[in-house]
Amino acid sequence: MLRNLSELFLAATLLIYVVPYIIWKVFKTDNFVPLPIIQIISGLLLGPAVLGSLHPEFFNYLFTKDNINVLSGVAWLGIIFFVWSAGVHLDIKAAFTNKKDTFTTASLALTGPLVFGSIFAFIIYDRGPWAGEQAATWQFVLAVGMGMAVTALPILVLLMEKLGIFNGPIGRRVLTYASLDDIFIWVVLAIIIMDWDRSLRQLIFLPIFALAAYGLNALVKTLKNKQDIWYITIVWTIAVALAADWSGLHYIVGGFMAGAVMKKEWFEEKQLEVFKNTVLILMMPTYFLLTGLRTSWEVSGIAVLLLALGLFVVQFAGKTTGVFVASKILGWPKGEWKLMGTLLQTKALIEIIFATILLDKAIITADMFTALLLMAVISTMVTIPITRKLLKA
Repeated sequence: MLRNLSELFLAATLLIYVVPYIIWKVFKTDNFVPLPIIQIISGLLLGPAVLGSLHPEFFNYLFTKDNINVLSGVAWLGIIFFVWSAGVHLDIKAAFTNKKDTFTTASLALTGPLVFGSIFAFIIYDRGPWAGEQAATWQFVLAVGMGMAVTALPILVLLMEKLGIFNGPIGRRVLTYASLDDIFIWVVLAIIIMDWDRSLRQLIFLPIFALAAYGLNALVKTLKNKQDIWYITIVWTIAVALAADWSGLHYIVGGFMAGAVMKKEWFEEKQLEVFKNTVLILMMPTYFLLTGLRTSWEVSGIAVLLLALGLFVVQFAGKTTGVFVASKILGWPKGEWKLMGTLLQTKALIEIIFATILLDKAIITADMFTALLLMAVISTMVTIPITRKLLKA
C-alpha cells in the first residue's frame, strides 16, 4: 500500500501520463483526435464521473486532499506558461496587413456565436443548475456567449499542421482572425470576472502593469544573451500572474497578459516551439486531470450531455453564420466560408481554461463547467474530419 504523499503523487502522475498515451496509441487517434484532446478525455475518465463512480475506494485513496493540493501546484504553473505561450504568439501586426478582410471576418466570427450563445444562455439561465451562486444574469449570459465565441489558438495550430495547411494562405488568415478574437475575448473575460470589491487593487495593478511592460521592453533591448531573456520571462510571467490574482482578476488572465505584451521576435522560433510542447507534454496533463476532478454530473449525466450537444450546435451555427456573412460582404470564393467557419469553431484547451476561470469565480456551476468541457471536446474532435472533407471537395 502507498502511504507517503510522495508515493501517492507519483502514482497519480503515472496514471496521468500512461492512460492517455495508451488510448492514443492503441486506438491510433492521431489522425482525427490529437493527444491533448485524449489527455482531456482521460482527465474525465480519471475523475469522479467515471473512476470515482466505478471504484470510489481507489479514487478516494489516490486523490486525497493533500495529493490534489500538490498536483494543483504543478497544474497552476503549467497553465500559466501555456497561456503565456498563447499570448506571445498573438500577431497583431498581421491584422493590419489586410484590414478590411481581417476586421470584418474576425468581428463577425466573434459576434455570430456571441449572439447565438447569449440568447441560449438567457433561455437556460433559470432552467437548471447552470448559473453559479455569484453570477448576475448579465455575467452568466455574457460569459456563456463568449464561451461560444472562443477559438483555441494553440490547438488550431496543431490541427492545421496535421492537415498540411498551417503555412499556407488559409492557415495564416485563420490564425489572424483567431488572434484578433482572442484579444477581445480575454478583455471581456476580465470584465466579467472583475471583483468589484477589489476595484482599488485593479486600479493599482493595471497602470503598474503597463509601466512594467514598458520597462520590460527597455530591459530586453539591453540584453545580449538569449538565456537571460528566458529567465526574465519566467520571473515576469509568475510575477504578473501573482499580481493579477491579487488584484481580483485571475492568475490565468495574468499569465496571458504577461505573454501578450512580449514580442515574439525576442525569442528563437524553435525555442518557443520546444517550450510550448514541453509545457503541453510535461505539465498540462496534470491540469487536465484536475479539470476532470472538477466535473460534476449531479443534475444527471443525460442532462449535462444534452446541454453539451446543445452548446455545440449553437456555437457551430453561430460561428459559421458569422463567417458566412463575412464571406458575402468580402466576396470570398464559393464554399470557403465553410472551411473557415469549421476551423474557427475549434475550442479545446482555451475553452476549458475559460470555463475554469468562470467556475473559480462562481459564474457557472460544476455541471455547466462539465457541459462546456464536453462541448469543447466535441467541437475539436469534429474539426479534422469535416475540414478534410471540405479540402477534398
